[in-house]
Amino acid sequence: MNRTDRLYAIREELRRAGPAGRTAERLAATFEVSTRTIKRDISTLQHSGFPAWARPGPGGGYVVDPGATLPPVNFTEAEVAGLAAAAAVHRDQPFAEHLRGALNKALSVMDSGARDRASSLTDRIWIDATAAPASAKVERSLEHALNDMRVITLDYVDHKGAATTRRVDPIILALTRGHWYFVGHCRLTDGIRWFRTDRIIGARLTKERASVIPVDAIGAPPSSASSLTDR
Repeated sequence: MNRTDRLYAIREELRRAGPAGRTAERLAATFEVSTRTIKRDISTLQHSGFPAWARPGPGGGYVVDPGATLPPVNFTEAEVAGLAAAAAVHRDQPFAEHLRGALNKALSVMDSGARDRASSLTDRIWIDATAAPASAKVERSLEHALNDMRVITLDYVDHKGAATTRRVDPIILALTRGHWYFVGHCRLTDGIRWFRTDRIIGARLTKERASVIPVDAIGAPPSSASSLTDR
């Protein structure tokens, strides 16, 4: 887990803990880092405005202001099964880790009986995902490039086996014809290119802000395609 994801996960863990809080030792064990790292991460969250503080004394730990916690959310067994199916389809695909995080959050607020019924339902769903995955490190870099709108440097091998290094302004991630593609403006060729993610052998984020290129610059999608907001 990279630091950005860990900071988000610590914030959510403290919210779930409520007034009971979490000790630095427990957080360190949960996220498999040192207590020193946890204390540094909490300090970063505090400086960013997250309302968490250390509670002194026996049984103390880090707690978060009740106003920052979420109200109870009820999920049906079918809704959780839908999340589980989506997570299975997207295993080793872009944003899969975040989808599994959403599934875990849903499971954490269900009572044991509802969890058992959801598990029984998911046992009746079979998935045969065939899209070839990129490496986990590449996927995370592509996700962050798109989420933060930052220029990314790609090491890419085309269908002829030719390797190139390109700086790209991200536009979209697309699943089509059995493959995931990272679509962006390639500065090497000065044009919009579709990069198959399983052919990206290296991806490095830069600090440069990407040019914001509208999705319709790619052209009209096929009639069978739609964005997540259309589903």
